[in-house]
Amino acid sequence: MSAVSVIVSTYNQPDWLEKVLWGFNCQTYKDFQIVIADDGSTKETKELIERIKEDVDYEIIHVWQEDNGFQKCKILNKAIVASTSDYIIMTDGDCIPREDFVHVHYLNKEDGTFISGGYYMLPMNISKAITKDDIIKQNCFNINWLKEKGLPKTFKNNKLTAKGFISRLLNTFTPTNASWNGHNSSGWKKDILNVNGFDERMQYGGEDREFGERLFNFGLKSKQLRYSAVCVHLDHKRGYKTPEAIAKNMVIRKEVKQKKSVWTHYGISK
Repeated sequence: MSAVSVIVSTYNQPDWLEKVLWGFNCQTYKDFQIVIADDGSTKETKELIERIKEDVDYEIIHVWQEDNGFQKCKILNKAIVASTSDYIIMTDGDCIPREDFVHVHYLNKEDGTFISGGYYMLPMNISKAITKDDIIKQNCFNINWLKEKGLPKTFKNNKLTAKGFISRLLNTFTPTNASWNGHNSSGWKKDILNVNGFDERMQYGGEDREFGERLFNFGLKSKQLRYSAVCVHLDHKRGYKTPEAIAKNMVIRKEVKQKKSVWTHYGISK
């Protein structure tokens, strides 16, 4: 059994998913499995996974469901059940992990706590330009390489350049809440099961935050690793983002806050 299960959510983005899977093959910490939570992708994604399985060093479990609109919470719950490790990292199929990504999560895991990481959003032109070789050489995390590709100079560049004491300092003083982020968070499987996983009524917009709020209600604390657990987020359209879905999710989140709910009746156990 692997020490860590990494759940990677995806939907019809095989080109981006391939880059992510190569990123995990570059990890310095090797004792992990990948569980792909596939929310109804077409055969191109399955073919990619079957092909890349032969070339990577880790186990891949592909969990798929029929395409029935945005059902990310449902497929995440299936992936949680399919995972075989005591500790789970969750990320997305458009987030390439830096080579120390899994190791940072593993080293910082702690009872009664979940980890909240961050991401660095890349523009579309750089997202497309990144090759397998750039991932192996870690060019896509090299600020000078990114600047050559046209990346502007901003404070957020510290996410890629901060190391050691500086990264720990920035983690401490960042104004961003240490919430559960679907692109980069981790926690104990037992805690995830104790809140019954994700609420499958939730669609795009706050579904990760609602899950994290129930973890807080359960008594967990969060650890901010925004500048230490690093991934670069590839650009893409968000056609599934609708005002109706966000409004529906806000009603559910409001109820969770008011009732201090821990358990969802619409999660893993029905």
